[in-house]
Amino acid sequence: MPLSLPPVTAIRVFEAASRHLNFTAAAEELAMTQAAVSYQIKLLEERLGTHLFVRRARGVELTEAGARLAPAVQRAFDGLRESFSALATSNEGILSVSAVITFAATWLVPRLGIFQLAHPEIAVRLETSNHFTNFARDAVDVGVRAGRGDWPGLTSHKLRDIAFSPMMSPALAARLGPAPKPEDLLDLPLIDPSDSWWTDWFRLAGIEAGDIEERSGLHLLSQHLAARAAIAGQGVAILEPAFFREEMAAGRLVQPFPLAASSNWAYYLVYPETRRPPRKVRAFRDWIVSRLQEEAALRPERAAADAPDPRMS
Repeated sequence: MPLSLPPVTAIRVFEAASRHLNFTAAAEELAMTQAAVSYQIKLLEERLGTHLFVRRARGVELTEAGARLAPAVQRAFDGLRESFSALATSNEGILSVSAVITFAATWLVPRLGIFQLAHPEIAVRLETSNHFTNFARDAVDVGVRAGRGDWPGLTSHKLRDIAFSPMMSPALAARLGPAPKPEDLLDLPLIDPSDSWWTDWFRLAGIEAGDIEERSGLHLLSQHLAARAAIAGQGVAILEPAFFREEMAAGRLVQPFPLAASSNWAYYLVYPETRRPPRKVRAFRDWIVSRLQEEAALRPERAAADAPDPRMS
């Protein structure tokens, strides 16, 4: 029957002592006292029933048994060091990001190449979901969430405020006539009528929308998909105009009313609270915050709404 392994602490002490041939040096490397090193070696020798070291005035020498054991133990620990080093290097080189679908599709994805050019040593793995990431369970480094920024156990950095307004195709907008009023939208098909943004926007416009959430209509639950449906003329979508400037400039989408509502939500960059986040997380955080600041500065009329929170831990 094979002998069971001695305590790992004793094996670790033997490996260090056999390399240094000095208990004091081994103790310094392992952050132990010399007495603790001697005790662990004694335990190991008693377990094996043989001496592993001969004590000398200026250090120690390996016995015949110790000399046979040392190379195998050192190779085993070298392999462990290489494996842990490779894992750490791999983890540091891959940044896993979980982002809400609309932010990922309309803002993040078109700009990720800029981050990659600035940080070629970091590969980004992007996951899109409107469900909150469980950082304790999921292999995710950082997330982009929509909310109020009050998530226990997470550090959050505000990226931009959320402001929304009805948007539609030019053909559908033509049905509103030359002088449309907000209440006229109730005569058109609404996309995602159960979305609370509709209620918020009509309330701000001073319109009693009734049980709008019970109306029939497309239920897509994604701005990205709702915008595609609106462009196709399938109804009016409640969207963030800031994410669809290109579609508006190209005449594919129309914002018939300048009124934009807010649910007091914003987009936040989040990651677990630690004394110091990993370098790859700090690099991504600094990049996304500065990028949004730069874009907000190019649009003075939107700067106040778009500028991210400059406070970072």
